[in-house]
This record gives sequence, C-alpha cells and structure tokens, in this order.
Amino acid sequence: MWPLLWPLFLELALGMVVGAVATALASRVSDGAAGAFALTQQLQATLFIFFRIIGAGMGVVITQALGGGQREAADAMARAALAASTWVGLTCAALAWAGAQPLLRALNAPAELLPLAVAFLQWMAPGLVLDAWNASMGSVMRSHLRARDSLMVLIVMNTGQLVLATLWMPTFGLVGFAWALIASRVVALALHTLLWTQRLNLRPRWADWWQWRPVEVRAMLHIGLPGAAENIAYRIAYTATMAVVASLGLPALAAHAYASQIMFFVLLAGLAIGLSLEILIGHLIGAGRLHEANRLLRRALALGLLTSVLVALGVALAGPWLLRAFTQDAGIAAQAAGLLWLVVLLEPGRTFNLVVINALRAAGDARYPVAVGAGSMLVVLAGGAWLLGGPLGWGLTGVWLAYVADEWLRGVLMWRRWVRLDWVPAARGVRRRLRGLQRTAG
Repeated sequence: MWPLLWPLFLELALGMVVGAVATALASRVSDGAAGAFALTQQLQATLFIFFRIIGAGMGVVITQALGGGQREAADAMARAALAASTWVGLTCAALAWAGAQPLLRALNAPAELLPLAVAFLQWMAPGLVLDAWNASMGSVMRSHLRARDSLMVLIVMNTGQLVLATLWMPTFGLVGFAWALIASRVVALALHTLLWTQRLNLRPRWADWWQWRPVEVRAMLHIGLPGAAENIAYRIAYTATMAVVASLGLPALAAHAYASQIMFFVLLAGLAIGLSLEILIGHLIGAGRLHEANRLLRRALALGLLTSVLVALGVALAGPWLLRAFTQDAGIAAQAAGLLWLVVLLEPGRTFNLVVINALRAAGDARYPVAVGAGSMLVVLAGGAWLLGGPLGWGLTGVWLAYVADEWLRGVLMWRRWVRLDWVPAARGVRRRLRGLQRTAG
C-alpha cells in the first residue's frame, strides 16, 4: 500500500495547503473575505457532486478491469470518463455562473458578504470544467498505479497556484485566487494529457473530449450513482449545517472556516488510506482475491485509526498557535480552538467511513453506504445541527457535535457490514462480470 499511500497523502496535503494559505490570505483582507471564501468553496464542492456521479464509479471499474486483465475495457472506460467530465463540468460551471446569487442566498450569506461572494463564485466557475478533466485524468493514472506521476502533476499545479495566489490576492483579493486556480489547472491539464500518452499509451482523440459513450457510462453509473447519492446526501446535509452556522453571525462563520481548514489536515491520513485502499482492493476483487482484500482492509483501518487520533490530538494542543495564522480576533480564535478539541472525537468515526466505505465501493457493494448513510446525514447531521445549534442554543459547538454523532453512527454501521462479510456477494458478482467480458473478447 505504501507506494500508493505516500503520493496520495502528499497530493491531498498540497491541496489543503493551498486552501489554508488562501483562507489566511483572505483573512488578511478581512474576516468577511474569509467568510465569503468559505461559503463559495462550500458551494463549489456541492456543485462538484455532479462530477462525482461519474468519478465515484470510474476509478472502481477501471481498477477492477485492470485486476481482471481487461486493459481494452479499462481504456474504453477512461475515454468515456473524459467526455462525461466535459459535459458535467460545463453543467456545473453554468450553474455556478448563472445561479451564484440565489445559491449564496440559500446558504444565508450575510448581506455584507453577498456582492463579494457572488463575484468570486462567478470567477471560479470556469475552474469547475478544468477540475473535472484533471480529476478524471488523475484518477485514471492512479488506477494504473501511476500515483507518483499523478503526484508530480499535483505538485506543479498546487505550487503554481500557491505562488500566484500569494502574489495576486493581496492586490486583487479573492478574484486573484480564482485567476491563480484557472492558470494552474490549465498547466495540469497539459501535463496529464502528456502523461496519458507517454505512461499509459493512451492518447486522447478529439472525440474523446465530447463523445458520450453510453455502455461505458452505464458501468460507471452502476457504482457511481450510489456513491454520488451518498455524496449528495452529505453535501445537502452539510450545506444545511453551513446555513445554521451562517445564521449565527460573522464571528461564528469565520471561526468555523478557520477550524475547518485546520481539520482538513487532520483527515488527510484517513483520506489517503481510504483512496489507496480503494485502488488496491479494486485490483484484488478484479483478480478474485477476496481473502487478501479482507486482510488488507483490517490493516489499513488500524493504521488509519491510530494516525488520525494522534494527529487530531496534536492539532488540538497546537490550536491556539495555529490559529494565529488566520485571525487576530481573540474571540474568534478561542471559539475555533474549542472546535479543534471536538475534532479529536470526530476523526476516529470519520476514519471508519473514509476507509471502509471506499473498500465496500471497490468490492462492488456501493448501495449499502448510501442506503444506510443518507438517513444519518439528513437526520443526525442536518437535523442535529439545526436542533443543537438553534433551538437548544448550543451554537457552533452544537453544530460540530452533530458532525461527531453522524460520523460515528455511519462508521460503526459500515464496519459491521464489512466484518459480517455482507460485501462478498457483490464482489463475486464483479468477478463473474469480468469473466463474461473475457469470454466475449475471446
């Protein structure tokens, strides 16, 4: 797992560094700019769920095909994913551009932040198309176990974005961040195209960028729709919690933004383990090696739990010092520091989800996580945040306690699914499908 794990970890860390630096730069303009940045980033993540309908299934079906020795099928999936990314990315960009103001109003964006946030979201809209292409091409590289090449692209992209954002944001504000993002994504797209040709012997043709391939897309949707439904449920619930946070006022919104940026670094280890595990288990399931997949999951989960708890404790202890990079407001810093201690409770539960859900999806058991998880997200996460943060008067602490409860409930249920081996029938179904493809090809 290590050859995949460390490049994925560094990829994610670089992305987090860019986000944290951008938040810090925005906070130097004003706490209002930091709040507008947080709201806009949340909306972008919500819109990007449309891409995950394809993306969640793409990596799984490609790794399964490669594990089963079906290289031609894997290449067909990669080409289909590229075209699907074009159409989904354009849809997301159009929604961001045309619907910026109503979408931000739906998040209860404070009136004083609305003009700034609307302009920022509209400038960021073209980046959604570029992000969709780069995410697809990077996922294909990792599915072929080319994680180091993918890391190289991300290093160039994120370093470039960081340098440009640092240069442009003090002068142009949030618009400077949008320009930096777009420029860096164009460079990354060129590098991904070059690496597809040189490393994978997979040269994108003009038609690959736009031609819809229904057979391959259906295979991706078989895994991707349940995965996307889970993401949609989470984003709807999380967006509802952001509306609760925004209703608490600008200080609460800023504290939430700063604590969230720091928390993202804590979840890096669990997220990297989950993503690398999905790739490896997909290969093992495609090859019919179910016992090895089971053992690998247990080792990966133990590593993830240990790492996440230790990192969360370290971050909570260092919280007051870390927050100095974001704000000089003592009240906001104290509120955010308190939230970091809740991260110590949250992260073990989140690690169960990040690791086990990815393993279930790689095994072909994609429907259970959404069937079980959606109820918890909408009732425990969204409903709990509203109840604790609003009527019960617990404020921002109540919202974050709802995060903790939701992660733990879903995490325990996913682990129960795995240890009872309820995923095995789906994994055997994947193997039967691949054998059918092999007979057809032969």
